Amino acid sequence: MAAKAKQAAKEKQVDDAPDEEAAPAPAKGKLKFKLPSRKVLIMGVAALVVLGGGGFAAFKFLGGKHEQQAKTEVKPAVFVDMPDVLVNLANTGSERTQYLKVKIVLELPDQALVPHIQPLMPRVMDAFQTYLRELRPTDLDGSAGLYRLKEELTRRVNVAVAPNHVTAVLFKEIVVQ
Repeated sequence: MAAKAKQAAKEKQVDDAPDEEAAPAPAKGKLKFKLPSRKVLIMGVAALVVLGGGGFAAFKFLGGKHEQQAKTEVKPAVFVDMPDVLVNLANTGSERTQYLKVKIVLELPDQALVPHIQPLMPRVMDAFQTYLRELRPTDLDGSAGLYRLKEELTRRVNVAVAPNHVTAVLFKEIVVQ
């Protein structure tokens, strides 16, 4: 029995000895916080940088442009009526002469250009007359033909009024007869 008592005493000593591998029990009322590993911290910081950069970029591209648009004032367009133009079209071999009647309006970007362009109207009308007289009736077929006519007249007006600039040539009326 003495051997059993010695063995029990030894086991009691072993149980009372602190276990190096076992973690001590937390004190009541305190929470123990374990720090994450370095890999987790690096991935978290990288994710924050990517999300923050994306948010900043979205703000700059979307928000910045919106603020610029709000600041720019919309100027009303200025329109200048041109005299009616009546020309005979180039003869394509048919006996019947065809005529083109056009009512044109010039669109200007600013009201201040009107006094600069008014003295140049004879030059603009000359450019219109010489170009329109060379057209054939087939040149005016369809919307593509009218678009080409509008673009060419705009180009010719801008050459005639240089260094000033006309935004567009607009048609009020076009009649081919």
